[in-house]
Amino acid sequence: MNKFFFLITLTFSGAASCFSQTAKQCCNSPSSTSAFASFANSAGFIGAHESPKPISYAEKGKMVSFPSPDGKNASAYMIKSENKSNNYLIVFHEYWGLNDYIKRQSDLYFDTLDVNVIAVDLYDGKITDDPDEAGRLVQSVDAARAVNIIKSALAYAGKDAKIATVGWCFGGGWSLQGALLAGEQATACVMFYGMPETDVNKLKTLNSDVLFVWAKKDQWINEEVKDDFIENMRTADKKLTVKEYDADHAFANPSNPHYNEAGALDAQKIALNFLRSHLE
Repeated sequence: MNKFFFLITLTFSGAASCFSQTAKQCCNSPSSTSAFASFANSAGFIGAHESPKPISYAEKGKMVSFPSPDGKNASAYMIKSENKSNNYLIVFHEYWGLNDYIKRQSDLYFDTLDVNVIAVDLYDGKITDDPDEAGRLVQSVDAARAVNIIKSALAYAGKDAKIATVGWCFGGGWSLQGALLAGEQATACVMFYGMPETDVNKLKTLNSDVLFVWAKKDQWINEEVKDDFIENMRTADKKLTVKEYDADHAFANPSNPHYNEAGALDAQKIALNFLRSHLE
């Protein structure tokens, strides 16, 4: 796959106070997922994630359970395409867990794309609206268990499935890991301000194109993280599109009191067009 880099800066405002040094220290971690989890050691990071606003929501899909390679069951929120389709979108929840906001977002993607949606639960049933508890949940995630949960979703989709992934925050990093695990079946990956993979050798195995939605005021997935990701993808000879917003971390999350509606709607439109173009 030939490399291609297309960077656009869009000017939407965002707001939230942030802690400044953690990301630089964490990005040297050998594991991108543990690097993100270490942010939860920062009071600034915890403080930047205010409790989600209440939501009243009627689900279109349902919770399902299927076996994972580690002998345990994995759970996910599933919406099946009304038309028989081998297109699957695997959705990765953010900091709070697989809550109603993620389910509603999954429904929105389902309504717009001709896909089956599997929103995986990497917290194994735990959901919270307490920032401190969310930080503990992020840090308690066992990478091997998370990988097995993703593998179980891929197995459910089947060997003929075309796989796309999308995730936000904590789930943004796992969206890329999901695309890596999907191998040749992966066709598109969307990361909303998630921690990128830093191992170039792993990135060389990536089959999908990547859309990276980045917030210029993000103090954790910061400019250094973004620039390193661009360079690593260039070295790996992979296709990356970066969309920049003059906003802060979690700006696209409607449950966030600092939700940036204009930026979020624009990023969502771009993400949907990106996924559609790769799934057709």
